[in-house]
Amino acid sequence: MQARENLRNVAIVAHVDHGKTTLVDAMLKQAGSFRENQDVAERVMDSMDQERERGITIAAKNTGIQLGDVHVNVVDTPGHADFGGEVERTLHMVESVMLLVDAAEGPLPQTRFVLSKALSLGLKPIVVINKCDRGDARPEEVLNMVYELFMDLGADDEQLEFPVLYAVARDGWAVRGESMAEPPGEALHPKVLESDESRSLKPLFDTLIENVPMPQVDFDAPLQMQVNAIGYDEYVGRLAIGRIIAGRMTKNQEVRAWGVDDKITKGKVTSLKTFQALSRVEIDEASAGDLVCVSGLEAVAPGDTITPVDSGEALPRLKVDEPTLSMVFSVNKGPFAGLEGKYVTSRNIRDRLEKEVRGNVALKVEEMETPDQFRVSGRGELSLAVLIESMRREGFEFCVSRPEVVIKEVEGQKVEPQERLVVDIPDTSVGSITETIGKRGGQMVDMGEVVNGRARVEYLLPTRGLIGFRSLFLTLTRGEGLMSTLFDKWIPYLGQVEARSNGAIIALDKGRTTAYALFALQPRGVLFIGEGVEVYQGMIIGEHAKNNDLDVNCVKAKQLTNFRAAGKDDANVLSPPRNLSLEDCMEWIDMDELIEVTPDSIRLRKRVLVPNQRPKKGKKVKE
Repeated sequence: MQARENLRNVAIVAHVDHGKTTLVDAMLKQAGSFRENQDVAERVMDSMDQERERGITIAAKNTGIQLGDVHVNVVDTPGHADFGGEVERTLHMVESVMLLVDAAEGPLPQTRFVLSKALSLGLKPIVVINKCDRGDARPEEVLNMVYELFMDLGADDEQLEFPVLYAVARDGWAVRGESMAEPPGEALHPKVLESDESRSLKPLFDTLIENVPMPQVDFDAPLQMQVNAIGYDEYVGRLAIGRIIAGRMTKNQEVRAWGVDDKITKGKVTSLKTFQALSRVEIDEASAGDLVCVSGLEAVAPGDTITPVDSGEALPRLKVDEPTLSMVFSVNKGPFAGLEGKYVTSRNIRDRLEKEVRGNVALKVEEMETPDQFRVSGRGELSLAVLIESMRREGFEFCVSRPEVVIKEVEGQKVEPQERLVVDIPDTSVGSITETIGKRGGQMVDMGEVVNGRARVEYLLPTRGLIGFRSLFLTLTRGEGLMSTLFDKWIPYLGQVEARSNGAIIALDKGRTTAYALFALQPRGVLFIGEGVEVYQGMIIGEHAKNNDLDVNCVKAKQLTNFRAAGKDDANVLSPPRNLSLEDCMEWIDMDELIEVTPDSIRLRKRVLVPNQRPKKGKKVKE
């Protein structure tokens, strides 16, 4: 085995919104990856439309920076727990992780998840306390919390000797702590936190070169490359992204890919590229330790091993945690079916879902008894919402059911997933939140000190209890609460938990809504649509104030006569409707309801459209 002195591989991991992508921006700029006059957007690594709109990283991405003679491959990973599969597979590509922690919020659930995965793989950590310029920053206390987390996760002595840096990624600077237990004191003085052109990320760069282990490789062994991700290029087709574990790979080399159950497909390396800043640079040869992008193998999938065509063995396949939530995707059979979508058949939906599964190792798709339905399982509501949103933007039209937890049988006993919920809320809301979570099968396990009128409380509850909880949580905390969740473990099935208590207001006739009809319905509940919207029988137009469903005529017009009467010309003033996003709809619907998704609209409807054929609320509905 030889050490590659001129190469380092590191992944940046953290809880969502702790500054990973912002730090990568600053690293790229200060490493000289851009021209002086080059126009570079913020969060340049978030290249997907939904990533920019949502402000989160969804897919892991690779980049590279040159620090003198050393090339550093940097992997920017998602911070949301729903995309944990992306983190798990990319950690196999690196020797070290840079753990970012917010100087005010401290370690949160996803921090625990990514750190546990990194420690279990034996990766060497570097801790960066970010956002030290926040008014409520508490870097010393947060560092102690990080150290306790390392101890709790069973880190070994070498991993506990992690270097610590204090940074403001937005301003592009970092300072080095003398040791784990000794923050740099004066370096974080308020005066120093002010703008200072002399500060930079050089301490971080030096730490990377000194502390990230050099890849230990065997150049003379047969080629072995582990495929960690899949990409697509309109010119060369399917791309395999991963790390060369052993040997060398050359352009135009004949290779084979070992798939599931050692199924072998042969191909030729038509293109071989490495990562440099935002670009992929064409090379003729890559060696063990390099992160590369390869084209020429159309059937390759994440977890496959690429070896020479006449030798080599497959590496163990990548394993990720199992999905915990599922939804049923089905063909739209409503009255408006096919009016807005381009791809509407079950074959279109099946092909698109199969394509998604080939590149997303954390997703599972199963065909159901009827050929027009597919059960899609993922890590959480957000991961499924991102898939649904991507499909509707591509022109697909379909229906989806209410999210359901995955129920398994272990040794003859039904088990379900349990979540660890951490909330940061006003201390006046602790009682109401705890009571609500108790009704959903949860219990409080930890509560920190009340600081500036806010408390951090930790709960354990079944995943089913979180469906529809977010909107209620924001109501109970008056919009001031912060919550984050993480899969904890599988527990015995707890039975029935509290679900939505309000019924639905349902359209009785097909037509266009009128202000006259909606004005009379306003006292009955909250409306989801306004005047002049096309509706059909069985379409949900609002939330009933009581617990039963209400079928109404929302297209009724005012009767016109030749007689004048007092109040005849009074204006019907409508309150603004509650506009539900896709995630809001997923939280709101019940088991006997569906979300109709098209490129132009998102509608709610009953499974059974005709009122007198609909089962009574509370009875089990066949899917």
